[in-house]
Amino acid sequence: MTAADKTDPGAHRGETAQDDTPGERGERIAKWLARAGVASRRDAEKLIAAGEVRLNNAVVTHPATFVGPGDLVLVGGKLVDIPQRTRLWRYHKPDGLVTTHRDPQGRPTVFDKLRETLPRVISIGRLDLNSEGLLLLTNDGALARQLELPSTGWLRRYRVRVHGYPDPAALAALAKGITIDGVRYGEIDAGLDSTKGENAWVTVSLREGRNREVRRVMAHLGLAVTRLIRIAYGPFQLGVLPRGAVEEVPARVLRDQLSRAGAQGQADKSPGDAARVSG
Repeated sequence: MTAADKTDPGAHRGETAQDDTPGERGERIAKWLARAGVASRRDAEKLIAAGEVRLNNAVVTHPATFVGPGDLVLVGGKLVDIPQRTRLWRYHKPDGLVTTHRDPQGRPTVFDKLRETLPRVISIGRLDLNSEGLLLLTNDGALARQLELPSTGWLRRYRVRVHGYPDPAALAALAKGITIDGVRYGEIDAGLDSTKGENAWVTVSLREGRNREVRRVMAHLGLAVTRLIRIAYGPFQLGVLPRGAVEEVPARVLRDQLSRAGAQGQADKSPGDAARVSG
């Protein structure tokens, strides 16, 4: 198959979901780019639409174009290395960093801090500027997208310090979900841990992870969030990982957890353990 054949729109007709699996035709370029850590599959499709992606020196015009062994892929004029085995890191994000590769306001980013110690990685979910705690990072954009979906079923757990007086009954009622300003939030498990003066600590667990969900729900209950720490994402815990530290999840642990989540993907190809994981 020539590069021209691969970029021919006619080559994409009649595809089924099975075409997502690498085979004789190769792998769809949007997924290939995601696995290579260039961007999520959705963002890779945007790069393709913008004409930023070339395959064997031909501009790619369709995200279902296939990449095979020996093909050369460039994004923004830069050669993209072939996808490596799937890897995962735990990172203790401090507050004051944004979870984006480029910030138009020039604020410091998570990736600025990690660029010298990690390959190109993508976050699984986000933590906003003023939030801290566990942030999972991977070199596999397809995996990141899959593990962000509520259908994967991974619970996000937070410790939240609030200013105000939480009503235990109101917190318990969140288990039924809540609608705020026309936005429906799913089941939330929230419980009061302790109080001291006008401040309290609450543990919150949820599966959807909508943008600023915890802050908006607490504000709806009349509680101002003064500190928000993510302590777990699915089976992975923050534990005693120091603030600002990053640690790779051993390959065998990653394979086991992704298999349980039905998201094994490239982790099957991991050759061996990396570093120990604590917590």
